[in-house]
Amino acid sequence: MARRVWQHKTDAIPGFTRKYQIHRLVYFAAFDEIKDAIVREKRIKEWKWAWKISLIESRNPEWRDLYDDL
Repeated sequence: MARRVWQHKTDAIPGFTRKYQIHRLVYFAAFDEIKDAIVREKRIKEWKWAWKISLIESRNPEWRDLYDDL
């Protein structure tokens, strides 16, 4: 996880985070099985923006960068 976030923080991976310069990890969830993580990610992608904000703020109200906690 730390390596993947570092790749996004340093723009090593082309895509959304590089294009929009998004470098702060404000939410993450750990899963034992990759398939469970993929299902959760797909569900969250379908959510309204306000629901995503509420999810983040329920665990990280200051929007603190969680990268150092990994």
